[in-house]
Amino acid sequence: MNEALEPLAPEPATPDAPDAPDAPATPDAPAPIELTEAALEALLFVAEKPLSRREIGALAGTDRATVDARLGDLEVSLRERGIRLLVDGDRVELATAPDGGALVARYVGADAVRLSPASLETLAIVAYRQPVTKSAVERIRGVDSDYTIRTLLHRRFLVELGRSVAPGRPFLYGTGFEFLERFGLTSLEELPPLDVDVAARLAEEGGEPVTEPLFPVMDARDPATEETPG
Repeated sequence: MNEALEPLAPEPATPDAPDAPDAPATPDAPAPIELTEAALEALLFVAEKPLSRREIGALAGTDRATVDARLGDLEVSLRERGIRLLVDGDRVELATAPDGGALVARYVGADAVRLSPASLETLAIVAYRQPVTKSAVERIRGVDSDYTIRTLLHRRFLVELGRSVAPGRPFLYGTGFEFLERFGLTSLEELPPLDVDVAARLAEEGGEPVTEPLFPVMDARDPATEETPG
């Protein structure tokens, strides 16, 4: 004997509408977050890499003017503390203040990396002339600089900025955040001008104009050691 089937409930009436494809589901845009000075400091503290102003604005859902204003406020607030705001073009990050370097180095159990005269000379040329190719550095120094540049890249004092339009499209090099941290700078704009004679010599031997503001010769700060390939 067949069991009685429960009658199906009638479907609710819906107004007639023309057939249309289902619209794709789009997630709602995240709500803007107020970019306070404290929030910005926290973001830069946990960031594993330098952040651009555009990235910060996108994360907070705010405009460039607000980002610039908060960065300016944070930079001023940190001047008398153990952390500094480093600025390299459009990118920013936090780093320890230079006057706390010795204590921090003792805690982590490592002395600062010592730089040879060759490394300091190469760093100075790149800082003055960036973006600059290896061949331009070698013309100014008068010696092969391949090993020195590779060492500075490995230590992140130098970074690759792109390629030149010259034949062969050689790499263009510039200074990185490690350079700023090592020499206690928050940006390249803090460097005083070069001696006029030195600037003129770089411009003549490098074959490119040196624009203001010029960057100064760096202080070694540590006893220099000779670099040898190894």
